[in-house]
Amino acid sequence: MSAPLGDTLIGAAVDPVSGHAVPAPSHEVINEKMALKNKELGTLEPTITPAPPPYDGESDAHDKDNISEEVVIRTGADAAKHLLPMRDDGQPALTFRSIFLATCLAAFQAVMSQIYTFKPTQITIQGTFIVLIAYFVGNGWAKFLPRGDKFEARWRAKGGNGKVPRYIAIISFFNHGEWNLKEHAICAITATSASNSAESVKVFAAQDLFYDLPLSGVTVVLAVISIGLFGYGICGIMRPIAVYHVDAVYWSVLPTVKTLQGLHWQNVKDSKPLRWFWYAFIGMSVYEFFPAYIWPWLNSVSIPCLAAMHATGDKAAILTNVFGGATNNEGLGLFSLSFDWQYITSFQTSLPLALQAHQAAGFVVCFAAMLGIYYTNGWDAKKQPFMSTRLRTQDGDPYPTAKVFVGGVLDKEAFAENGVPRLTGSFAYSMFMANAAIGALVTHCVLFWGGDVKRAFKSAKEGKFDDPHHEHMAKTYKEVPWWWYISILVFSFILGIIVVTTQNITLPVWAYIVSLILGSFIAPFSTLLYSRYGNGIATNNLSKMLAGLMLPEKPVGNMYFAAWSHNVISNAVNLSQDLKMGEYLKIPPRIMFLTQIYGTVLGGFINYAVMISIVNSNRELLVDSDGNSSWSGATMQSYNTNATSWALSGYLYKIGEFYEAIPFGLLVGAGLVAVHRVITYFVPKVKGFALNEINMPQFIQYAGYIPYNQSQTCVLLSWVIAGFYTQFYIRNYKPRIFRDYSYLIAGAFDGASLTVLFILSFAVFGAGGPSVPFPTWWGNNVEGNIDLCPVPE
Repeated sequence: MSAPLGDTLIGAAVDPVSGHAVPAPSHEVINEKMALKNKELGTLEPTITPAPPPYDGESDAHDKDNISEEVVIRTGADAAKHLLPMRDDGQPALTFRSIFLATCLAAFQAVMSQIYTFKPTQITIQGTFIVLIAYFVGNGWAKFLPRGDKFEARWRAKGGNGKVPRYIAIISFFNHGEWNLKEHAICAITATSASNSAESVKVFAAQDLFYDLPLSGVTVVLAVISIGLFGYGICGIMRPIAVYHVDAVYWSVLPTVKTLQGLHWQNVKDSKPLRWFWYAFIGMSVYEFFPAYIWPWLNSVSIPCLAAMHATGDKAAILTNVFGGATNNEGLGLFSLSFDWQYITSFQTSLPLALQAHQAAGFVVCFAAMLGIYYTNGWDAKKQPFMSTRLRTQDGDPYPTAKVFVGGVLDKEAFAENGVPRLTGSFAYSMFMANAAIGALVTHCVLFWGGDVKRAFKSAKEGKFDDPHHEHMAKTYKEVPWWWYISILVFSFILGIIVVTTQNITLPVWAYIVSLILGSFIAPFSTLLYSRYGNGIATNNLSKMLAGLMLPEKPVGNMYFAAWSHNVISNAVNLSQDLKMGEYLKIPPRIMFLTQIYGTVLGGFINYAVMISIVNSNRELLVDSDGNSSWSGATMQSYNTNATSWALSGYLYKIGEFYEAIPFGLLVGAGLVAVHRVITYFVPKVKGFALNEINMPQFIQYAGYIPYNQSQTCVLLSWVIAGFYTQFYIRNYKPRIFRDYSYLIAGAFDGASLTVLFILSFAVFGAGGPSVPFPTWWGNNVEGNIDLCPVPE
């Protein structure tokens, strides 16, 4: 809790504009002067520490005199100096109300995410939405409950001296001072940490629903802690490159950071940026009802489809394949635009220009490759539906996975009857490119950034840091010792060993160790790339493929293997990102350590408790049918199908031709990066462009991105347009607007769209009762394709 005024002496304070320390009187001196003034005036106004001047949103960073209004933010060093203020008001972060509200919001996010796993309508409760909830609830707590600082001020105004009475100390423990930035940040970060356990809990749900294997409390408790925290231990070891480094910006968190700072350092009356935040929030709140419910056509606007909406036969089929994609997951959606912010999000607009360029170039290659594979009938592609991501029979029908796997075990007779499953050409190509991106990821980090990584660890050992934010943190707060994180690693490993040796989860000890080695090996590379580009490489494909090859015919073991490998990677990335956000917001590292562990473990237990309640109450509905308006097993059925499909991966490569080459994508990706490195050594620049700015892992990923990651393609052109408009035009030609408004407005759009979706989910989408579809009209073409692409006869 924060100390009552008079109990703590302050020798210096931080100037909110310059960021420099300036002399400041103690609370006692301030209180004596204010009490004397109040006596002279005959008032009993509360004596509180004067607040810093309002942050006007026009001046940022730590040295106002050295900031140009027209500076263009291009690098991590630019962001650290000109975009992210060094301001640290020294406020308490870990108070009773911050941890209590963090617990409630972590529980809320975990409960809602788990409920929506079993709902017909999916929604993500996170980010700015949680920030806004915490903002209003925290301010309500501070305003409407008794405030310890005000009671103390009145007591001192009446002549009270020395230690405050016990009743005031108790009130201060529960509610002291305004709801501050650091308390607010603790709520958001703890809730985010709680959501990291959601994927792990899917393993338990699938095991409970689809397989005749016992699910004990010991399995759940120990596995959740082990899976959740092993990635955190890796995160701690990677801090010199993942947190301390100035280029480890994690661009995608900047909307949340700027929103938090704007809400606490600005006020509507004095700050134009904050006014525009609320204008944007209100405007998007009104607009989002249209694409989300009233006018779904705005989700996918396709001019070619509108021009030929009455076409039939082969012409209609080609048009829908190439230009459709709003409701047909087997359409490519070329030139379609989505005007629904829930699909664009601040994540896309916050990515740096370098990534936007790689993304756009990769999409072009991916479009061309898929069209080429299908329309040239490569690998008999026309025998399968265009862009399908499902396992298929040789004739193109859906593969009967449930009949082939009886009780989660391969039925050899059913398998012989239905034959070896087949992948569509586009999906096999996508899997090949996904593996190539992983190979390129490891090689690029070693060949291009290896020297920088060595220097970062050496500088950390010497106590030298190039990031001014971390330099401030290192001088101001105690760092978390290395052995804390190593202890987390050892503890998590032991818990996992207990699970695999005592519980029937069909995962041998050797496979458990291999899964952790795989996750520990890939995690630093993924985190390094993610921290510099704001987006990483999907590595779950590698985890599932290796599990399928090492544990054939064992889908449950496959799921646990992926949980202890891929979830280690994703947790390491997510928790490193939160640690960096804590540095930007000046949260003491040891408090971050405790709250992240607390949120990770808490989220796992709450997710499991909610999951087991839903599963026990709706088992038959979730397993054997398409569900109803309130509950649906579609997500878990798909998750189970994915696991059983990879349990057959050893057979997929017997198909021949291109499919046998899928695992070799790793070598192809690594080879391309090696060639790139040789070229840059001899030809560093071409017409002023540095060739080492090309990032092959990102390009390769997006060159095969669509079938495996984004089959609903109507949003892709909107991503490119929104990203280039923000990161190229506004950043380069309107730098002050970019600095003061872009991330704040994007955060407002996020919060508004998620708020509307949350309301609609309970009001009309069936989350809280019967669904209420909007009446059919041309903008809500529920009987055909929403984008009005022709339906082939």
